[in-house]
Order: sequence, then C-alpha cells, then structure tokens
Amino acid sequence: MLSRTADNLFWLARYVERAEYLARIIEASTRLANLPSAYAGTSNEWESAVATAGCAHLFYQAHDKATRETVIDFLAFSPDNPSSIRSCFEIARTNARSVRTALTVEMWDAINAAWLELSKYRASGLNQDEHLANFLSFVKETGLRFDGSAYRTMLRSDGYWFSRLGVMIERADNTARILDVKYHVLLPGAEQVGGSLDYFQWSAILRAVSALTAYHWVYKESLKPWLVADLLILNDQMPRSLAACYESIVRNLDSLSLAYGRQGPAQRAARATRTRLENARIDDIFQSGLHEFVSDFITENNRLGAAITQQYLT
Repeated sequence: MLSRTADNLFWLARYVERAEYLARIIEASTRLANLPSAYAGTSNEWESAVATAGCAHLFYQAHDKATRETVIDFLAFSPDNPSSIRSCFEIARTNARSVRTALTVEMWDAINAAWLELSKYRASGLNQDEHLANFLSFVKETGLRFDGSAYRTMLRSDGYWFSRLGVMIERADNTARILDVKYHVLLPGAEQVGGSLDYFQWSAILRAVSALTAYHWVYKESLKPWLVADLLILNDQMPRSLAACYESIVRNLDSLSLAYGRQGPAQRAARATRTRLENARIDDIFQSGLHEFVSDFITENNRLGAAITQQYLT
C-alpha cells in the first residue's frame, strides 16, 4: 500500500473518532450544567470541556469566557478550531475522497452522508436542548456507523490495520484526557471527593465513554474514583480503556509487521506501553499520582503516533 493511502486511512479514522469524542464531551458538559444548583455547586464544566478537548489555548484566543454558547460553537462549528466537529468531518471526507477505492461502499456512504447531513445544522440552532441532543446523536451515530461498517466490511489487510490504528491511537488519547481533566480540573477546590458533585461528575464521565452500565456490571457498587480509573485504564474488557486500546494497537501493528516482513520502532513502543499497562496496579497509580501517570501515557501515545507516521506513513 502507498504511504499516502495509508496516511489518509489512518487520519480518516482518527478524525471520525475525534468528532464522536467531542460530541460525547459536549453531552457530558451539558448534563453537568443542567444539574440542580444543590448538586452542581460552582463547578466549571464548560472550562473543563475545552480542556478535555485539548484546545484551551485556541479557545481563549477567540473567547474571553467559557460559556455554554461559546464552547458549543467552538467545539462543534468554529472555523478557528481545526479540531471542531465540522472540521473533523470535513477533513475526514477529504481523506475519504482521496482513498475512495480503498474504502468499502458502506464506509464511504457513512462519511459522505454525514457531511451532507451536517449542512442542516447551525450553531445558533443548538441553543435549545432538543436541537442540541439531536445534533449530538447524529454525530455519535455517524461514528458508530463508520466504525461498524469498517469492522464488518473491510478486508483484513493493511488498509484495515492502518484504519484501526488510527481509531485506537485517538481513542486512547481521548480516554486519558477525559480521565485526567476530571481528576484535576472539573471538581472545584471547595468540594470533597466522594460528595454529591463528585458522584454526578464521575457518572457523567462514564456516560461520556459509554461505560456507566459496564462499571456496575464489573464492580457492583457505587461510583468510586479509583474503580472508575481502574475501568478506564487497566480493564481489558472495557473497549475504551487504555489497556484495550493498546491490546488492539499491538495486534494490528503485529499484523503489519507480518505482512511487510519486518518490525520497527512502532512495534517496540507499542509493546512497551502495553507491558506497562499489564503490570500496573491502580493502587500504585494513585500512590504515585494519577495525573503523572496519565500525562506520561499521553506523551507515550503521541510518540507512538509519530513512530507509526515515520515508519509507515511518510
């Protein structure tokens, strides 16, 4: 496969996954903002939404304050944000057009139909909760449709493996960021861990990654920060956990190495991170610092993305 084709497939998958993630962040922030004041207190959910999306610097260049209107506009439609939902869909469709013959009909239909449907939505129309809910459902369904069509219709060859690498690299980054921001940004300083606000915030975070039901299936008890972290970091059964993402990354990189007859820095970096996750214990992570662990992971994940680019996509 040409490196240009592999690069387009890799980033096509990443941008679709990123758009879905942004929709989940907006949904979680809206749910927290709508809590009664007795529960919500003085939480800063809109600031945390921008921080979780990783675009705080760009946001505060364009806006003085994080409010519902400014954050939703910036994360959903703003041309000043190269990672807004609209920008993600536009770049994804451009990449899809470039590799149209490498996609199945179902994959192309999913991304092309999403781009056409997106033109029906405007930032001004999302001020009403019903319209916002419809928009976020559309974005999440697009992600599920594209991901599902790739899984069910693509030939298991290098095109599929590069696409899955894009999904999992992006998904791991997103899960790590949402966990880190919750633990260090979202909870106001005056609030107590384990209080009512803390409970509703963890619940919203689990809903944002479709893990609330999974949490109760696995742990069968009320929400506890260290158990939420265990689920999202170390539990292989949770599809969005860091461990599950890296299990998939290692498997797909190994498939590429077998197909191309050689291994390289990407395989070694992925295995090192996977081994670190396999050997980690949540008690040790909290003792040494969750923020430090997640920050190191995000750095390693970015390095792996760069290693994949250098090894295969340039």
